[in-house]
Amino acid sequence: MQDQMQANRRQEYQRRIDAIHASLKINPDYAKSRNLQLQIEAVDTIDVAIDNSNKILKLSPRTHLAWCDMQRSAEQDNIHLNLVSGYRSVEYQQELIVKKLSKGQSLDKILQVLAAPGYSEHHSGRAIDLTTNNCPPCVEYFEKTDAFDWLKTNATRFGFSLSYPRDNPYGFIYEPWHWALKEE
Repeated sequence: MQDQMQANRRQEYQRRIDAIHASLKINPDYAKSRNLQLQIEAVDTIDVAIDNSNKILKLSPRTHLAWCDMQRSAEQDNIHLNLVSGYRSVEYQQELIVKKLSKGQSLDKILQVLAAPGYSEHHSGRAIDLTTNNCPPCVEYFEKTDAFDWLKTNATRFGFSLSYPRDNPYGFIYEPWHWALKEE
């Protein structure tokens, strides 16, 4: 009975994602062609920080604990990791794409930078975007920082991995700032 309820919820979620994709004119083969897995939205998130634009950043409880442990360990090594982004709803992901479209960006270019709604690791509450002092958020330059070197050496100890390395198979730009906690 429980399995059937989960299957029904997943089908309902997929229909919701399909409708959003249709409204954005995203190719129905998007996920398959990019080898992307559907990312179910986290239902259990906690407020963990406030960003520069006074938006509350949320993470899953498990991700929050791992993030706090990792950030504390980095601080002990004199490395400053700053949280830029965490959980994003499907609707927020859609809004981000609509804003870029309204500025004249092509959908193909947008989908190299942002995952289509339903396929962003941020929906799961397990993804974090990071920066460090004196480095703007979400820029490739992050790879030249001591913080990135520290993450490459230590992030796996806390369960995090770099999701989108250079030349990744998912069609996204290189994102040295984007790390995700492994699924349970």
